[in-house]
Amino acid sequence: MLTDDRDRCAGRLARVAGRISQTGWSLAHGGSMSSTARAAVEDIQRGLARGRVQEIAFRAEIQPDGRTTLGLVWPSPVVEPAIGYPDLGVLVLADGALPEPWLRRPDPVPEAVPAPSADPELLERTLRERLPGAVGATEEEIAAAEARLGLTLSDELKVLYRVTRVYSGDGFDFEEADRAGGAVGCELSGLEHLYSTDAAVRYPGWDHGATRAVSTAPDAAVQGLAGSPGWIGFGTNGGDAFAVDLTPGPAGYFGQVILVDHEQSLGAELVAESLTDFVLGRVREESCDRRGDKLPAVARVGAGCLETVQAVAHPALEVLSIGACDGIPLSLAPVAGLPRLRTLTALPGTLADPLEVAGLTGLEFLELGAQEWRVLLNAGAVPRTLKAAAIKVRDQDHLPVVAIANEILALWDRPQIVQTLLDGDLGPAL
Repeated sequence: MLTDDRDRCAGRLARVAGRISQTGWSLAHGGSMSSTARAAVEDIQRGLARGRVQEIAFRAEIQPDGRTTLGLVWPSPVVEPAIGYPDLGVLVLADGALPEPWLRRPDPVPEAVPAPSADPELLERTLRERLPGAVGATEEEIAAAEARLGLTLSDELKVLYRVTRVYSGDGFDFEEADRAGGAVGCELSGLEHLYSTDAAVRYPGWDHGATRAVSTAPDAAVQGLAGSPGWIGFGTNGGDAFAVDLTPGPAGYFGQVILVDHEQSLGAELVAESLTDFVLGRVREESCDRRGDKLPAVARVGAGCLETVQAVAHPALEVLSIGACDGIPLSLAPVAGLPRLRTLTALPGTLADPLEVAGLTGLEFLELGAQEWRVLLNAGAVPRTLKAAAIKVRDQDHLPVVAIANEILALWDRPQIVQTLLDGDLGPAL
């Protein structure tokens, strides 16, 4: 990494950092990725494999005369590797903790009804015509599937598996599965493999998840969730999952077919208003925005965004991100006590008074610079509502970051991060 480092080549103090795993790497330094650096990384990956170490993070400081301090950070169960944190990651302060959007349950929909196009009799006739001789599931097997899932399947989904259960008592029948998939319009799962879409499976990590928000518009057909017990996956298109939706949005229908995109972590797309429509090829799409990053729930302040915290302060605010500011650091006073504010990320040096964080009473994720964390730690003012935390690193913060992280972890009695510090001399740059 030092071969093409601009500071090193200019005889200035150089700093490099990164993370290398057995299968990839994330490196942050002032230069391009040379073939020499790439070969060195591959050597390290082979060494990690031999040592059965999944990943190692590092940060190094190299003086102009070559004196070097290298810190190696070993894997830890309390650190979640994250894009944008090349040498550490996110500190998880409670086992299994997830951001709020991935804990959100569906709103009850007692008034939801099947679509007018839902026609179990037409669906059964169509499937039996397409699948002559197919072996269907018994009522006892369907009841067992409902008991396993803890809910009642839609009439259309029951019809589907009364015609073909895909799996036979002797195991998987590839020919039957291929025929069933062609008849239904997707790669069909067996009755015993029906599943509820688990929100945690779509969890993208705290670095992305904490800055997202979910909502369901009054005219939405699908609830804007990461998952729902009522999203019953019954097939795939080879990558994404098709599900029958038993917990539709305000404008949706009970039993509609949705697509759960594996490249997205929130929301799903309406494909057909009924399973009958889906099988008959009468599909449609709902125009929706699944990004989960719009006002009023999510706000960004700083250069290129809104200019003041006051401008984004309102009761619905969940996520506040403060970026580079042109001018005076910002006060958090306008958002103190907001009932739903759960995430604050602020670049180093952007807060007028870090102790104002104490006025944010519902924070679950906090990302600050090392100096801001030091102020909170010294004052005993780290919010105890946090589930995860991150330290945004500047060059001058450098190697003490792990020590600060361990102080944060100690407040929750979490295991400490192990760092090995090596001192040496690489000699001056040539």
